Amino acid sequence: MANIKQSMDELMMCDGAVCAALVDSTSGMILGQIGSGVDMEVAAAGNTEVVRAKMKTMRALGLNDVIEDILITLGKQYHIIRPMARKEGLFIYLVLDKTKSNLALARRKTADVEKELTV
Repeated sequence: MANIKQSMDELMMCDGAVCAALVDSTSGMILGQIGSGVDMEVAAAGNTEVVRAKMKTMRALGLNDVIEDILITLGKQYHIIRPMARKEGLFIYLVLDKTKSNLALARRKTADVEKELTV
């Protein structure tokens, strides 16, 4: 089991990692963060709205399922949002440089970190 600091350090070991955070989606507040290049306060608040909107849409559609991760692909970056299965209301947020990263490995790493993170 890993604490927040260890988990953030682990995420930054992904090729192309720019920054990462653990976010409380009930408030949009950051519980832990690492890296630079993105205003994480703004990103945390904005991605909280993304998670809430997707959850609301799933309920409206009657989908009895869970979100594994949400991938946002930009011209120069990948943004991975991974809600925590064991701790409802929290999500891991990872930003990657698209030219330096391996998306499949980053998604696997994010899933592994989520499983090991204790909050």
